[in-house]
Amino acid sequence: MTAAVSALALTGLACASAADAAGPGRPATRPATHPVTRWAHLADRVPTPHLRWQACQKTDQCATTELPLSYRRPRGAKISVALLRVRAADPGRALGTIFVNPGGPGDSARAFAALLPQALPKVILDRFDIVGVDPRGVGGSTALRCFTSPAARDRTLAPFSATPFPSTPRRQRAVIRAARGLGRACSTTGRKIASAMDTTDDALDMDVLRRAVGDRKLTYFGESYGSYLGEVYANMFPGRVRALVIDGIVDPQELVGTRATAHVPVFDRVGSAAASGRALSELLKLCRQAGRARCSFASPHPNVRFARLAARLRARPLRLAAPGVKATTFAYPDMIADTEHWLHDPSGYRGLIPELTDLARLAAPGGGGSGHAALVRALLRLHAELAAPPGFDTLLQAQSAVLCTDPRSGASAAAWPAAAAAADRRAPYFGAYYAWFTVPCARDIWTAQDRDVYRGPFDRRTAAPVLVIGDLWDPATSYDSAVKVARMMPGSRLISSDSWGHEAAGTSACVDDAIWGYLLRPRAAAPKVLHCRGDVQPFASPAAGR
Repeated sequence: MTAAVSALALTGLACASAADAAGPGRPATRPATHPVTRWAHLADRVPTPHLRWQACQKTDQCATTELPLSYRRPRGAKISVALLRVRAADPGRALGTIFVNPGGPGDSARAFAALLPQALPKVILDRFDIVGVDPRGVGGSTALRCFTSPAARDRTLAPFSATPFPSTPRRQRAVIRAARGLGRACSTTGRKIASAMDTTDDALDMDVLRRAVGDRKLTYFGESYGSYLGEVYANMFPGRVRALVIDGIVDPQELVGTRATAHVPVFDRVGSAAASGRALSELLKLCRQAGRARCSFASPHPNVRFARLAARLRARPLRLAAPGVKATTFAYPDMIADTEHWLHDPSGYRGLIPELTDLARLAAPGGGGSGHAALVRALLRLHAELAAPPGFDTLLQAQSAVLCTDPRSGASAAAWPAAAAAADRRAPYFGAYYAWFTVPCARDIWTAQDRDVYRGPFDRRTAAPVLVIGDLWDPATSYDSAVKVARMMPGSRLISSDSWGHEAAGTSACVDDAIWGYLLRPRAAAPKVLHCRGDVQPFASPAAGR
């Protein structure tokens, strides 16, 4: 596959994306070969922006442009959108622009684009510009400001940072109060921006910016929640797809939900909690098979050992203290959140297994004996590796603005403890963890809405096949969702990867070479399903798990 991709680059390809006939400041010229949806009519009313690129981050280019706050009123209020571009190394043979989005929602696409050259091969960097557009309310784009002061923000959001998720009635009441404060703030002070941050508006923005960079059709790569942006764009603008790669697949129908399923928390609907449980179960099975020599948590029944440890922490959190270490408490939510975070990384078992082993020793009678202090320090070092980066409060607001607008949500925040408990029964350990992410979205809290949110259909035939990538042991986006979306979207192709961690891109040459080949020639003949295997497989080497 690598040789084939290199050969394509050497022989040259017919340019698949030509400059749009509309210049800056003019309405779009519609592609004549495909029916134009009403969404295309909305985007086409907006004059093509003139992007004034300026040098940034030494080797990249940045630009900011204004787009309609509401596409119903293209000449009305504006919102600022920020872009970063990595120029093609061989512009004379360029095929156009790859728009990229890392998901979140709420993560910066500009930061993602700036990092991608480290992971992309020369054949792609030569032939494409890479562009990241910070979604509305995120990064360099017009910020979402829900609070009148940092002090008010910090005071309101403190319960969210006090625990990964609330596992006691007292904590649950505190988080619901915080959710009410966040929802009220974003539905009043932040309403203007919060009600214009749905994925529909981001897709409309991307179509206008596709014109602005001179591409007749869109080339796109989206991961995780970025897969949903790709799905929305593909169905709003099916005739404008040149190539569309989505990895870490969100099931769009389950994310949107129905009136009958609105009471089920969003991440429970899309299968995130079940996917985490499935990945953990398989990892513990492999641990048992590897034995103590390669997996220190191994036992005849490591799943039972995990359950007992979880029950022990549920009943009584561990108090961790050692000379030179500030005393702290490690509770059940910390164990579950750390487990889920480690599962995001293909090599995360190298951190998870030692952490579980240290926890089990500290929770046992005697607390590790003479080695107690060393165990405490080791555990806290591992725990610190997963600490949230700066800017959590900003990310929480941006995530909520998207998650509380795109999907249908439950009516009352007071019902969240029962909904989280039900989710945990369906998907033990991770059901409640994921359920509490969206408590600010209760309809009696979050009232900043957009009546034009796209909620389907998601089965339109696109101008070029969509490349869908599913990671068998992805803990956040279910592999079953990838299979479903590949079947749902006519003509699409599926990469089925036996790999670990969240998303499959970067886990093997098999996956990556298929992506590069598709981006270069999206219409080239290819198997309907390609089966790959990740390079990292847990406990495959003697030093795999301490």
